[in-house]
Amino acid sequence: MNIKTFYFNPYRECTYVVDNGQGQCFIVDPGMYSPTEEQRITDYIKLRELQLIAVVITHSHPDHICGLDFLRDSYPNITVFGFNYNKRLQVLDLEKEEITGCCDDVFSQNHFSSPLVIHTPGHKEDSVCYYFEKEKILFTGDTLFQESVGRTDLEGGDTNQLLHSLHLLMKLPEDTAVYPGHAYPTTIGHEKEYNPYV
Repeated sequence: MNIKTFYFNPYRECTYVVDNGQGQCFIVDPGMYSPTEEQRITDYIKLRELQLIAVVITHSHPDHICGLDFLRDSYPNITVFGFNYNKRLQVLDLEKEEITGCCDDVFSQNHFSSPLVIHTPGHKEDSVCYYFEKEKILFTGDTLFQESVGRTDLEGGDTNQLLHSLHLLMKLPEDTAVYPGHAYPTTIGHEKEYNPYV
């Protein structure tokens, strides 16, 4: 998978465009705040001749979803995934080491492996992470940052829940690449060694 990072809105939120090298793509957390930022996304998709098939949402804070309506208007056939949107993706229960739910064919029909969804409340009650097991790629939103975590003093935040969610994420392979909602990519192994919260 090819991953392009855009830093959007006043919070420098990470919006990811992920393509499969075969012409299809999906977006993680559309944080486009202005017409200029919206244009940057559409120009990139058009220049690469990509078909946008889906949007995945890690949580519903405004800086992560402010571009969602624009994408729905611009690409009316996209599917939106997230805790408050639908639950048709497979859910990975790291405590029980079980996979439940059903796989959505939006990904498999478009030459992607289907992500596993990990519910990771703490930063917000609807926080989820998307784990692509085959590629060892994890999109964490504001649950896990490079050597830090998302704040818990906003509505829906809970420090104990966040620490529990981090404990679960540390069960993933150490070479899992982590793409957070702000700042820069990291790995599970790096966070185990250097993140004071885990």
